[in-house]
Amino acid sequence: MMQCNSAADRIVWMEEDSARFVFLDGTRPEGLLYLGCEMSFGEDMNQSPFDPIDEVIEAFANGEIVVMSDDEDRENEGDLICAAEKVTPEIINFMITHARGLVCVPMEEGRLRELGLSRMTPAHASDKYHTAFMDSVDVREGTTTGISASDRAATVLALMDVQSGAQDFIKPGHLFPLKAVKGGVLERAGHTEGTVDLARICGLKPAGVICEILKEDGAMMRLEDLRSFSNEHGLKMTSVAEIVKYRHRYEKLISLEREIQLPTQAGAFRLRLYSSKADQKDHLALVCGESDGKKLPLVRVHSECMTGDIFHSMRCDCGSQLEASMQEIQAYGYGAVVYARQEGRGIGLAKKLHAYELQEQGLDTVEANHELGFDADERDYGISAQILRDLKMERVKLLTNNPAKILGLEVYGIEVDERVSLILPPSEYNGFYMATKRDKMGHII
Repeated sequence: MMQCNSAADRIVWMEEDSARFVFLDGTRPEGLLYLGCEMSFGEDMNQSPFDPIDEVIEAFANGEIVVMSDDEDRENEGDLICAAEKVTPEIINFMITHARGLVCVPMEEGRLRELGLSRMTPAHASDKYHTAFMDSVDVREGTTTGISASDRAATVLALMDVQSGAQDFIKPGHLFPLKAVKGGVLERAGHTEGTVDLARICGLKPAGVICEILKEDGAMMRLEDLRSFSNEHGLKMTSVAEIVKYRHRYEKLISLEREIQLPTQAGAFRLRLYSSKADQKDHLALVCGESDGKKLPLVRVHSECMTGDIFHSMRCDCGSQLEASMQEIQAYGYGAVVYARQEGRGIGLAKKLHAYELQEQGLDTVEANHELGFDADERDYGISAQILRDLKMERVKLLTNNPAKILGLEVYGIEVDERVSLILPPSEYNGFYMATKRDKMGHII
């Protein structure tokens, strides 16, 4: 847990409406997104709007309804969700009475295939969020029109029954199955995947029932309203991002594929190659020395920058930071460089070069990213945290100027005991870039 007098001592509170940190001077660093983790930055720090994930898991496993929000930059909506195998007519009635959205049943592709259910429209035909609506259904036996709460509950339970087959359902019907992508929230951060993943975490059949939550005027509820709604009805509340965080923290998403000796100009490292099922990329760790059980490792989590790391671009300081980090770790004697494949602060090489074009027209790095429809920083540190845990480096001294990186690692259980500055002199080409990192992204330089 970070305190105000540590590496992030400039941060004093979090804006409730935007979930972003604010500095003493009143500026709002674009890169410091709050992920719902338990942190203490003083009495003025607002609490997470979400309930502890263990409480959410317990409630969902017991058949209770839970509120789940998605990202403000996505649909920015909330759904009522419950485990499909535990649905009752009372739950369906609560959803259609108080939420009033469309009742759907997120399911895995394999089960949908067993039931002979196909997509309503070709994949990605029109939906901005690529929601995979399947054939709507009613269960054939034991129902009337299919629309009542009891009929819809019966249809859900029939979908869950392993004895049910395609012949047991009428198409079209009044319930809408949704196909979750194979990778869950790590591949698509939607309510469909969040619900299925939560069911799987609870040891239940990987399926759920969801319904969008509307306000009385028919508009969608946003975060503050969702929290009030949850309190009013005594419901636990979580988010898709919390499910992502949980999977990163408790599910092993990486595999060590290779380890070789790598002599470098900075010194000798062990190069470890990790594959990741979270993003289907290979990530690297340059490891120096061995633990003596007392000395904390000195660590640099470095995001890939082809232009800076390979071609020695002077538009940024990435290449220089990588080289300096390798030298510092060698001099220290024990630590690692985690080389995360998150090119262009997570937007990819092609988009980064597009952002460069916009910067040449006068935009700074933050403005360029926004112009392209991205946040200032799209990176996530879950895979880096898993690599550090695999290296037995769960408590570290971190080489960084970026408080967001500290927070991003601590969210996933890495304890940053000390921030070690990595301040390099600016060049004639990157002064504006460095000033933007300081003024808009909160880098301590």
